[in-house]
Amino acid sequence: MRAGDEMLRSVLVVGATAVIRHMRRGGKRAWPWLEALIARKPPKLAATALANKLAHIAWKLMVSGESYRPSAALPAAARP
Repeated sequence: MRAGDEMLRSVLVVGATAVIRHMRRGGKRAWPWLEALIARKPPKLAATALANKLAHIAWKLMVSGESYRPSAALPAAARP
């Protein structure tokens, strides 16, 4: 049995799958760790990992009340 809301999990995985599909078609490359994961793991597993990461980010933002700052999520070398 899986924990959490089934619909929320499904939406997160569908969104993560869309991000991966966009990246594989030459779209914006925002996360070097995701590119590396896609290179070594099957796409569905990478989508699940990304969905998990997005869920953790969303939870942290809801709990803390902070706004999302994408530059804080990128390593210093990847920042523009």
